Amino acid sequence: MFNTWKPMWVVLLEDGIEFYKRKADSSPKGMIPLKGSSINSPCQDFGRRMFVFKLTAAKQQDHFFQAAYLEERDAWVRDIKKAIRCIDGGQRFARKSTRKSIRLPETINLSALYISMKDPEKGIKELKLEKDKRVYNHCFTGTCVIDWLVSSNSVRNRREGLLLASSLLSEGYLQPAGDTSKAAAEGLSDTPFLDLSDAYYYFPDSGFFCEGYSSDDDVVLKEEFRGTIVKQGCLLKQGHRRKNWKVRKFVLRDDPAYLHYYDPAGGEEPLGAIHLRGCVVTAVEDMPDTKKYDVDNILFEIITANETHYYMQAASSTERSEWIKAIQTVARTGK
Repeated sequence: MFNTWKPMWVVLLEDGIEFYKRKADSSPKGMIPLKGSSINSPCQDFGRRMFVFKLTAAKQQDHFFQAAYLEERDAWVRDIKKAIRCIDGGQRFARKSTRKSIRLPETINLSALYISMKDPEKGIKELKLEKDKRVYNHCFTGTCVIDWLVSSNSVRNRREGLLLASSLLSEGYLQPAGDTSKAAAEGLSDTPFLDLSDAYYYFPDSGFFCEGYSSDDDVVLKEEFRGTIVKQGCLLKQGHRRKNWKVRKFVLRDDPAYLHYYDPAGGEEPLGAIHLRGCVVTAVEDMPDTKKYDVDNILFEIITANETHYYMQAASSTERSEWIKAIQTVARTGK
């Protein structure tokens, strides 16, 4: 009503969401019925607020919620989606667990662990796997992830490994590939991450793609690499691991909405891909890591739907504007 943000104690029921001013209050300040509602996450309506999702009620009233961190937001979204599905299907909604927040010891650094997992010599090996007439490139199984966490002494047992892998998945360091792992990540299994040999995952900047038919929104079909090229050219890209800058050739296609990047020296296979659907792209005026470059009015940032940040540097402010406009168009209209 007043378009202001206030902290509330929120309770998810089987048919609606109640919110209270305080946890100890006996009566709610309001209630949002879930029948006929839809949910949108991540919500980009508030540029400076992270971990926001939008719930649109049946009467087209928008309600915005901001979680404290990514894992909390995704847990809420998964449970609300499940409640809506149960209402639509005439089923009774019951949570399988209390969804306690994943609290890792302070000694565990997920970013450092991710770098170790991607080590070419000692990390998880990326494979070409086949399932249901699809070939998944640059991916690995859930069992391989747990095996690696145990063998590297990152965890004491497979149960701890499942907890840590779930956190890596929630924070965007791992992505589900295929229907089995994606269904679990959406809350249709006891755990968001699966310790199974037929549950596939990939690193978000690995260049993963799938050959053959797939209903998975996060899969890039090889035949769709022939989609219309909207823009291409070379940009400086900041690396995720060492934060160093390298020249990459970028190819922007409108269907599906991906920005692929290649070694400018040659090579048919992409080094990586950035999923643009639902992303935010903005100009960046200042970055501490780029002082050695003349970066006035030529930096821009892409924040993907899973809130992975990519920093690019164009050759001129005009070129930067062209890239931003092209990416915004593809992100809005592409699949």
